[in-house]
Amino acid sequence: MTRFCALASLALAVWSPLPATAQDGYPTKPIRLVVPVPPGGAADGMARMVAEHLQAKWGQPVVVDNKPGAGSSVGMSLVAKAPADGYTLGLGNIAANAINPALQPAQFPYQPVRDFAAISVVGVTPLVLVVNAEKVPARSVAELVTFLKANPNLAYGSSGVGSSLHLAMELFLQKTGTKMLHVPYKGSAPMTTDLLSGQVVAAIDAAATSMPHVQSGKLRALAVTASERAFFAPDLPLMRDLVPGFEMRPWHGMMAPAGTPAAILTKVSQEVNAFLRTPAARAKLQDRGIIPAGNTPAEFQAFMGSEFETYRKVIQDAGIKAD
Repeated sequence: MTRFCALASLALAVWSPLPATAQDGYPTKPIRLVVPVPPGGAADGMARMVAEHLQAKWGQPVVVDNKPGAGSSVGMSLVAKAPADGYTLGLGNIAANAINPALQPAQFPYQPVRDFAAISVVGVTPLVLVVNAEKVPARSVAELVTFLKANPNLAYGSSGVGSSLHLAMELFLQKTGTKMLHVPYKGSAPMTTDLLSGQVVAAIDAAATSMPHVQSGKLRALAVTASERAFFAPDLPLMRDLVPGFEMRPWHGMMAPAGTPAAILTKVSQEVNAFLRTPAARAKLQDRGIIPAGNTPAEFQAFMGSEFETYRKVIQDAGIKAD
């Protein structure tokens, strides 16, 4: 992830345009942008902002088509099987293109890297390591590690087996040599309820969910999984600086069916990155708890492959099985 963020910062610089002949003629008709989650959430809002920018730039409709289901695999399966002509794009994510295929490889309807042509990461969602302020005395990651080694039967919560929150905590335990019991919930809301009551004592959670409880004093935040100090909590240390080898942030990225012409991928990527450079876009995304990203198709394609391998190993080492 550190390498990815460095590449992303370079990609947000001004690019030299491709020769005009490589980009002529696209797009000449409406573009379908498949979003594999329901309307109304942060990812949907992100997609609609990008679609609005592309439509204004090119003068062609960019229609957001929400296709939720099966951990985002329903929508991304449609993208993988669409014609590779640039007129069907998708907003892939860490679940659909890394975690879920690694969790159940024999049952997945597509190959998470091979069946897609990367365009650009759009945004990443920082996670926060939080503990119940009454149950856990630790005020730093180092103190938490010491506390967990002395109390190996404590429980942590997640939003479900195989979720990004589950794998983030398992990666933390693996990297720190600590043990905890995993209690999966059906979503972050019930997990947060039990975290506040002390039924579970720790979690790695989305900042938008946990930070209000940190501010109230019921939870204590120990670190953030961002690659730079978080805009919502600039005093929180970075997990990667405290736990060597820890990199985990849910991401969303634009992609197309494999085989889409490189000139089209680059043209879309340039416009997505141009959008992400604008102060208005950055402000709107941050309001939704999202850190704007951006990179090239080649960088994103390599990142997708490394992400799949990372979570495949975490799943294997932790012995995680799909429900």
